[in-house]
Amino acid sequence: MKIKFILFLFVIIWLGILSRVFLLSIKSNAYYTKLSTQNTIKTEKIAPIRGKIVDRNNVPIAINKLGFKIQLAPHLHRKKNIKQLHEELDTLIRLLPNLERKKILKQYIRKDSYYNHNFIDIVPFIAYKDIVKVYTQLSLRKNIKILAAPKRFYPYKNIAAHMIGYVARANQKDIDKNPSLELIGYTGKTGIERQYNRFLQGKEGKRKIKVNASNQEIEELSYENPTEDKKLMLSIDIKLQQYISQLFQDKVGSIVVMSTTGEILTAASFPNYDLNIFVSGMSYKMYNTLAFDPDHPFTNKLIHGLYPPGSSIKPLLGLLYITTKLNENWSVDCRSSLPLGGRIFRCWKKKGHRHTKITKAIRESCDDYFYKGSLILGNHKLSEGLQRYGLGAKTGIDLPNEFIGVVPSRRWKMKKYGRRWSVGETANMSIGQGDFLVTPLQIAQETALLATGKLPTPHLLKAKGTQKYQPKIKNVLTPQELQKLPIIQNAMYEVCNAPHGTATHFLHSKVILAGKTGTAQVVGIKQDIKKRKKEHELAYYSRSHAWLTTYGPYKNPQYIVTVMVEHGGHGGHAAGAIVSDIYNKLLELGYIKK
Repeated sequence: MKIKFILFLFVIIWLGILSRVFLLSIKSNAYYTKLSTQNTIKTEKIAPIRGKIVDRNNVPIAINKLGFKIQLAPHLHRKKNIKQLHEELDTLIRLLPNLERKKILKQYIRKDSYYNHNFIDIVPFIAYKDIVKVYTQLSLRKNIKILAAPKRFYPYKNIAAHMIGYVARANQKDIDKNPSLELIGYTGKTGIERQYNRFLQGKEGKRKIKVNASNQEIEELSYENPTEDKKLMLSIDIKLQQYISQLFQDKVGSIVVMSTTGEILTAASFPNYDLNIFVSGMSYKMYNTLAFDPDHPFTNKLIHGLYPPGSSIKPLLGLLYITTKLNENWSVDCRSSLPLGGRIFRCWKKKGHRHTKITKAIRESCDDYFYKGSLILGNHKLSEGLQRYGLGAKTGIDLPNEFIGVVPSRRWKMKKYGRRWSVGETANMSIGQGDFLVTPLQIAQETALLATGKLPTPHLLKAKGTQKYQPKIKNVLTPQELQKLPIIQNAMYEVCNAPHGTATHFLHSKVILAGKTGTAQVVGIKQDIKKRKKEHELAYYSRSHAWLTTYGPYKNPQYIVTVMVEHGGHGGHAAGAIVSDIYNKLLELGYIKK
């Protein structure tokens, strides 16, 4: 019995040994072969060159400057290799005296580890003109590598800064979303650079090489080129953009010039800043100067600036009025004041406009007409109609993080503040005041709706590689609204051309325009003040924002020009000359065909 047990135990042990040998030699062969291959065959990723951005005329507006980066071999910060490390640093500083030794050493030590066998970046960018003199000497040193490393450059500096956007070093959050950025190093942070980052960054290439135990390259096995240098064409005209920047010098606000199909020819937010400072990095002092500027140069006011629309909203409301409970013959007797809800709602004209119908109400911007009309329609009809026209929603422009604004309503107020709506808020809303907030681009989009009867999607993209952008246009007006739209269009024509039009005396355009002015109050006027101060008498930051939104030519609408000047006072006075000069330039450059 004992012999049988010993034999059984012997057999079991040998079966276990044979099974293990089989597992290691046969079953695990593929695994260990793969592991062995990884030890001898190394895959290097090749960073792609970022695509350039050009304007509609193929003028480069975001390009790559030719340059190089310097890498140092790993594991030199060890006791036995420390002498080599200092020799390499001595050589670098001798040949390139502008480099900072302490900074380079600190960066190297931070990235060096026992587990890293790749060369370490120590100088991210050196211009071609600086490296070419010393390239031969540095490339002979086995511990130093010099690799091509283009750097983003914006030749027009601050022109169209908020539209183009900028690239900067990718942080960990960026890398987690897009792992390729660990290799590339830079990513689009704002504007078009961010919106189309995946397209512009391209796709990395691969290089397979055979290395020995010392990590030295023996042979190149394969090479796959990166997909790179893709071209993105925008619809903007950079030369026209420069011209507009001159017109807006020393002013704060925004401008958009857009075709009636939504293609943006120029768009700008002021003040702006040089995009290149973000690529190279800036001092804390410079950043704080820009960040705490009361005029907010970092804010893209076109899509992130929220302002009361003031009277610029009246043509839209007028269309709503004459197609719902009212009609084009409905009139008011404007006496300049309307007692309502325990306060007086004033019209801007001290003596009132007297007998006023829709055309006169828009032409001369009669507040009383819109107060009284809003009380008949009610807040629900107002907010519902404005939202159907596209307000309180994104325009759909191809820029990141667009704001939606606010079309106030009973439900909105209860949800936000937990308070009930008042009748005075309905009246305030009818003249574009109170909690009513829009972006300048929304006003431009709504002007296109009034000009053509269709709501376009604004866009900056003209072509992505060989793929052209297809315009997106919505039909949001009812048949009745389309039928009565010419009444509103005629009223907007009179704003810019009739003797009592609020913009007429401030325009000198060679193109016949239609439009609407707006003066959006920044601070409220107390009830006991009988005589209002004029805008120029107020402190600067207490002055109203000035709007002028237009389309032209009147009989054949081709372009929308919307200007908003922060604290500019009266819309026509602040923006009339700017709008006129833009249309004249469009005519001169052949964009407008009469």
